[in-house]
Amino acid sequence: MSKAIDITRLDLSPEELRKLAAKARDGRVVRRLLGIASLLEGESREAAASASGMDRQTLRDWVHRYNAEGATGLHPRRSSGRPSKLSKAQMADLRTVVVNGPDPEKHEVVRWRCVDLRTEIAERYAVAVHERTVGKLLRRLGLTRLQPRPDHPKKDPEAETAFKKNSPTL
Repeated sequence: MSKAIDITRLDLSPEELRKLAAKARDGRVVRRLLGIASLLEGESREAAASASGMDRQTLRDWVHRYNAEGATGLHPRRSSGRPSKLSKAQMADLRTVVVNGPDPEKHEVVRWRCVDLRTEIAERYAVAVHERTVGKLLRRLGLTRLQPRPDHPKKDPEAETAFKKNSPTL
């Protein structure tokens, strides 16, 4: 037989918990509220857990969180996720690198691709990132992977204007 769970927070009755469950939009929160309401009405932990669609141990964990934080503690918490591998200063430097474009002699490319930027990030900051992560970093910087057509490094602007003046208009 399982040991009874001590619910120390008694500020809400089972009826009030059921009303909160009826108003909740998240199904997970509804199940947690109904499970705790069942326990407050005197049901066994196993019966309350199976009626709520969870395991006994899971219900016990939610009761501990309810005791500590109340009904608001039953809502899922957002995780901040993994921290970025690049610092804010490195991200700002990366933005200037991308906006200025590559040096054709040094980088041997005329426009940045994610693969090229991945190599550049590894050389500059000693951080290994995946090619897809480079695209995510660009989006976080407010940049897109769409790029204008590159100019040839040996382009002659005077020859271009002379060609435009001498070409017939259609």
